Amino acid sequence: MIRWLFKYMAVLMLLPPAPAALAQEAETLFRNVRVFDGQSPRLSAPTSVLVRGNRIAAIGANATAAPGATVVEGEGRTLMPGLIDAHWHAMFVRPTPEQMIFGDAGFGNIQAGAEATATLMRGFTTVRDVGGPVFGLKQAIDRGVVPGPRIWPSGAMITITSGHGDFRQTSELPRDGSRPLSRIEELGGAMVVDSPDLVRQRVREQLMLGASQIKLTAGGGVASPHSPLDVSTFTPEELKAAVEAADNWGTYVMVHAYTPVAVRRAIDSGVKVIEHAHLIDDATAKYMAEKGVWLSSQPITEADFGGMFPPGTDQYEKAHEVFTGTDNLFRLVKKYRLKMGFGTDVLFSEAMGRRQGAMLVGMSRWFTPAEVLRQATSVNGELLALSGKRSPYKGRLGVVEEGALADLLLVEGDPIANLQLIADADRNFRVIMKDGKIFKNSL
Repeated sequence: MIRWLFKYMAVLMLLPPAPAALAQEAETLFRNVRVFDGQSPRLSAPTSVLVRGNRIAAIGANATAAPGATVVEGEGRTLMPGLIDAHWHAMFVRPTPEQMIFGDAGFGNIQAGAEATATLMRGFTTVRDVGGPVFGLKQAIDRGVVPGPRIWPSGAMITITSGHGDFRQTSELPRDGSRPLSRIEELGGAMVVDSPDLVRQRVREQLMLGASQIKLTAGGGVASPHSPLDVSTFTPEELKAAVEAADNWGTYVMVHAYTPVAVRRAIDSGVKVIEHAHLIDDATAKYMAEKGVWLSSQPITEADFGGMFPPGTDQYEKAHEVFTGTDNLFRLVKKYRLKMGFGTDVLFSEAMGRRQGAMLVGMSRWFTPAEVLRQATSVNGELLALSGKRSPYKGRLGVVEEGALADLLLVEGDPIANLQLIADADRNFRVIMKDGKIFKNSL
């Protein structure tokens, strides 16, 4: 039977392909809009933008639609790229830590699907997921089962024993080859490794599952119970093993790190992107600039994160240490002109998730509105491109230009003149388009 099946398949492979149906790609014309292209500090003069299929086909006087096309009358509103969040945990926004580790996985998946739709409706058409079992959610979004953003998945964040992401109980120690995986490992949220060989194995597993880049936790973290902020976790040999395994697949490693020691060790091991870095000093920022290393950081302040942890807990103390470094970090970013993408790092709070746009607006404390918008559009688009051929979507994002992927927002007003418009997506994002499809039109 099996031999006959293989012969049948071989015959089918020799047959010429069936002629493809000649279907005209759908068109949408945005007429009389002013464009923020993701890069310029000012809006364009009134113009038109034609979307054909899932790409921007024309901008300007030659942007005319065929009969039957959808026409959106912009009436002078702003057309801009969809927003990109470069540090997002799609599976972990809504559950509590207890639900994440011990709850029903099916319920968690439904929560994540609902949050994905809410994320898209906030105008975030793309996220780089930096840790979590997100592959199934991404597949559901890509197949149209549930509306949501494009996802650049990392899969499980890779950590060490007692590192950020190790949520085991001390009663589960010691672990050797005879002990099973912990619950968070079974779910695919994190993987605990303690040697270069295990690092390589876990990195390769995430790539096999579809990761577009790899996440390691190179220093202590706030939320994890066993990792002080000042510790450095992976050895240089372990970091280099991860970098080599990712590089063999044409992609890169990013690391969670706050301190100068953790950041420098990662850079010296070949890591291309540092997440957070809120506690670095002047010399480390200068070193990052000299090495051309990317920073992906977030406005981690008391206003947004202050209520996450009860006063008196170890997590509360660690969070406040990070808060105190935020202002200095962004001053160093400006001083050394670091390549920095924008993210939010929302965890365990649906209410905080709803503030995703407001957190972007909060970056105006340190940067001009045009700089803030660039960080969440064209700059993040360049950051995503570091995944090379592992990028799950082919085409340029974060810009409004001919040939770019058609992820677009039609905004009620001028967000460069009034950045606060971004904080209220329900009212001010009149049209939300992703991949050439309109998911919201309130005109």
